[in-house]
Amino acid sequence: MRAILIAAALLAGAAPAAAALAQTASSVTAPASRFEQDRQSILAQAGQYRVHFDMRENVSFHADYDPMEGKLSGGSEIVRVVYDKGDRISLQHILVMEHEGQAIVIKHWRQDWVYQPETVLAYVGANEWALTPVSADQRVGAWSQTVWQTDDSPRYGGVGRWTYANGMKVWSSEPTWRPLARRDAVLNPVYDRYLGTNRHALTPNGWVHIQDNMKMDGRAGGEPVAIVQEDVINTYDRSTSYSPKAGDDYWAATRDYWAAVRDAWDAAIAVTGRIYVEEEAQTGVVTGPALMDLAQKIQDGGITTEAAIAQARTIIETATKR
Repeated sequence: MRAILIAAALLAGAAPAAAALAQTASSVTAPASRFEQDRQSILAQAGQYRVHFDMRENVSFHADYDPMEGKLSGGSEIVRVVYDKGDRISLQHILVMEHEGQAIVIKHWRQDWVYQPETVLAYVGANEWALTPVSADQRVGAWSQTVWQTDDSPRYGGVGRWTYANGMKVWSSEPTWRPLARRDAVLNPVYDRYLGTNRHALTPNGWVHIQDNMKMDGRAGGEPVAIVQEDVINTYDRSTSYSPKAGDDYWAATRDYWAAVRDAWDAAIAVTGRIYVEEEAQTGVVTGPALMDLAQKIQDGGITTEAAIAQARTIIETATKR
């Protein structure tokens, strides 16, 4: 938990992260060349990066709200392929920082891609997510991207297509609901959710993640009210200026544990096709500290992987009961 707090301070507000079994993909019918082009665009996001986070509120839509000043921060992050099953790809982000001469490693967010998905796990409000059908027309040639938090609990999901025009390789989602990031939740804001559009674009030296977020207030019931528009631009530039070893060592020590954690989240979602997980402003989802601490104990030799998995299953089962 201490490492998480140190990394949060170093990043100064960096953005956070399953039903891979539940989110079924329909058969691959697109021309092999286009399908493979999409796959390679997704896989191109793996690597070793310096990341720059740029978050700016731009336009207020509420008379009593003044946009906050922009936030700039950065860090070092590796992105590793968890699995590549052809029409399913998973990428794990891991922060590799340094503090007082010591490496600080934090398992960051995860992004899962499914080709022509029949469902996508969508945020539906009030700490709740649901598997949402994707129409036949919408899924043809499309990929879903589901983003998971540091403890592999859900964050948001969307569907879109990769396009190749004007010298750019870009995937764009439709507008989707998503919960507040911790950077906003700790402020006790007048909004309680985002309506965001997601774009991933490859660049000559890496890739960029662009989010167009409308911060909304839906607490009164009825139609949510727009408060302020925000742009988030996270730029991933390839870098060899630091060693990724600490991050790779962490992943090697804990990957089996995290695979079981993902399976436990999948199982919880599969019960009803919905999942409820309480979130707290300071720490995010209530499962986060405990699940992350178990992973650290595995690497430190304080617990076996098998024992940690058993505890993690109980933590997830308990937290998702209503």
